[in-house]
Amino acid sequence: MTKVTSAEFQKKFGLYRDAAMRGPVIISNHGRDSLVLLSAHEFDRLKRRDRDVILTKDMTDEDLEAIVNAEWPEEAGQYDHELAE
Repeated sequence: MTKVTSAEFQKKFGLYRDAAMRGPVIISNHGRDSLVLLSAHEFDRLKRRDRDVILTKDMTDEDLEAIVNAEWPEEAGQYDHELAE
């Protein structure tokens, strides 16, 4: 991952644009990370991972019933200790 100041980024935009095609470029301003430059491909990949939020009040009775009757896979048992008080 590349990290650069905003002043350096402005001076060598083409260089960092090319670097962003290989991985994220973190741009800092006054010593603080402020932006990340990503390739369009990576941005699209991340956007596809976004999830829609649905409130339970907006779910159908069938959706709620499916949740109540869902069975956890056996491997989920490894997290049971997190439910203990």
